[in-house]
Amino acid sequence: MAETLLELRGISKTYPGVRALDDVNLRVNRGEVLGLIGENGAGKSTLMRVLAGVIAPSTGVIRIGSTEHARMTVTEATRCGIAFVHQELNLFENLDVAANVFIGREKLAGPLKLVDNAQMHARVMPLLERLGADFTPGTLVENLSIAERQMVEIAKALSIDARVIIMDEPTSSLTISETERLLEVIADLKTHGISVIYISHRLGEIMSCADRVVVLRDGRTVGELARDELSHAAMIRLMIGRDLKALYTPPSCTPQPGGCDIAGAVTTAFPDRQINLSVRRGEILGLAGLVGAGRTSLARAVFGVDPLLGGEIRIDNAPVGVASPRDAIRQGIYLVPEDRKKSGLVLELPIRENVTLASLLDHARMWLVNGAAERRIAKDQTRRLSIKAPSIDIEAVTLSGGNQQKVVLGKWLSMQPRVMFFDEPTRGIDVGAKSEIYALMRSLADQGVAIVMISSDMEEVIGVSDRVAVMHEGSVSGVLEREQFSEYNVLRLAVGQALETMEAAAP
Repeated sequence: MAETLLELRGISKTYPGVRALDDVNLRVNRGEVLGLIGENGAGKSTLMRVLAGVIAPSTGVIRIGSTEHARMTVTEATRCGIAFVHQELNLFENLDVAANVFIGREKLAGPLKLVDNAQMHARVMPLLERLGADFTPGTLVENLSIAERQMVEIAKALSIDARVIIMDEPTSSLTISETERLLEVIADLKTHGISVIYISHRLGEIMSCADRVVVLRDGRTVGELARDELSHAAMIRLMIGRDLKALYTPPSCTPQPGGCDIAGAVTTAFPDRQINLSVRRGEILGLAGLVGAGRTSLARAVFGVDPLLGGEIRIDNAPVGVASPRDAIRQGIYLVPEDRKKSGLVLELPIRENVTLASLLDHARMWLVNGAAERRIAKDQTRRLSIKAPSIDIEAVTLSGGNQQKVVLGKWLSMQPRVMFFDEPTRGIDVGAKSEIYALMRSLADQGVAIVMISSDMEEVIGVSDRVAVMHEGSVSGVLEREQFSEYNVLRLAVGQALETMEAAAP
C-alpha cells in the first residue's frame, strides 16, 4: 500500500465576499506525481499557497507525516520539505542565477560570514546540467529569456532537499524540448521518492506524467481519476461539468478584402530580414514558429512598442504611420501581450480602471474622469466576458490568470478594434476559459476585425486558425491554408524547410 506523505483535510479559505476553497481534501503519496487540474478560479493556486505557507486556511488541517498543522509559515513549509515552483516568475533580475537559487539561504564563509559565491555556483551547476540549461550560475537573470527564467525557478526548487515539489504551470513558457526535459526530471524525482504536485492546463502533459489526478471546480474537490482512468474527455468533463465542442469554428462569412498588410517590415530583433504578412478582415491568422523566431518582435513593432526599422503597414489598403502605441490605438491596432502581468495590466488598479485605461480620455471632460461612464463600461465588459469577481472595484492582482486575461481583453473591446494581435492569448489558462477566448476571437473576426494569433501551442494553432503563417529566424517562411494544416507542415516551415507535396506530407 502506498505511503501517504501529505494530506489536506477539510481545507476552506474565505475572503470578503468570496469562498475560494470549500472543504477541500487532498492526499499525496510518496514518490507520486499528482496532477491537480481545474479551471482558472477553481482554487488550485489558493490551495497550493495554503500548503506552501503563503496564506493561512480559514479551517482545516495540514498533515505531513505524523504531524498536524492548523497552518504553516513559508519557513515551516520549507523545513517540512515543501518547495514551490510558481507560475509567475519571482526572480531578482539584477542578481545572477546562483544568487536567485539560494536567495534567503545564502552560503556563508569565513569569520566575517561573507556570501560564498563560489560555493553557491558549484552547487547550482549540477542542477542546471540536470535540467539541460544552456546558461551558467553566473549569468545575470536580466539576460535570460522567459523560458530560461522558468528553468531557474525549477532549479531553485530542486536546490532544497524537498519531499514534495509543487509545480504550478511550470511549462507555460518552455519550448517542446524543454518541456520534454522537465518531464524526464520529474520521472527522475519519482524514482528518488520525491512527490510532485503538478498543476497544468496542458492536459497532454498531465496524461504523460501523472499517476493520479484530482480535479477542483469552484473551490471544491469534484473528482479523482486513477492513472488508467485518464483521458482528455474525462478530465475536461470534471473540470467544467460539460463536454467541449471541437476547437475550430468556421467564419460566419468569407473573409473580406482589406484588413492589415505588412510589407517589408524590419524589426530590431532581425534587422537584416524583411517580413511580409497579410491578414484579411474577418479572418483569424495563426502565427506559428519556434521560440525566438521573431513573432513577438513583429507584434511589438506593429503596435509601436518597438521601432519599425523599415517597411510599411497598411490597413484597408491605406498606409498608416505607427511610431508609438498611442498611434496604433488611434488606428485601431491593438495588442494583447504575452506577459499580461507586466505589459497588459496595472495590477494594483481595480478592474474598472484597467478596462478604461487605454480609452480614458473618451470618458473624461476637462481632464476629469466621468466615474459613472467608467463604471458602466467596466460592468458591461465584466458581464460580456464573464469575469469572475465580486466587484469591479477589486484589484486586478487578486484575480486568477484567466480572469486577468479577460480584463486585458475588456480594455480593448470597450473600444473599436480593426486589427488585433493576440500574443499567446491562452498561456496559463484552463480549457474552459480557452474555449471562451476562442469564441471571442471568432466573434470579433465575424464582426470584420482582422485577428493575428501568435501561439506556441500546436493544437491551438491548427484548431483555431483560418490560415497559418509560420516564421523562421525573422521572416515568414510560408503560409498554410486549412487543407494543408498538419503539425508536420508547421514544423517543417518553422525550421526553415520548404513544404513537401501534399501526398508526401500526408501522415
